[in-house]
Amino acid sequence: MNRYQNIPIVKTDAGKRYYVNSKYPEIPLSLDDIYVITDDGDRLDLLASQYYSDSSLWWIISIANDNLPQDSLYLLPGTQLRIPLNYTDVLASYNSLNL
Repeated sequence: MNRYQNIPIVKTDAGKRYYVNSKYPEIPLSLDDIYVITDDGDRLDLLASQYYSDSSLWWIISIANDNLPQDSLYLLPGTQLRIPLNYTDVLASYNSLNL
């Protein structure tokens, strides 16, 4: 899954190309959410692979947890994470925001 597939690419007058900023949906709390405490070696992409069978969906776990830095896949051991299991709803919201 490429989350940038529907994001427009803009070309500047100088010929540089860049993606338009992506918009991310709010992820409401759900009774289906799973909460985990991270261990040594846990990374967002590995958790996404474990729970979603797709490591590229790591960003869903990242934006669902405001306490995480948004610039790294690595996690400190002992961090509590919310893992939303309704990731298909999140993907649909993301796609509708970025048409």
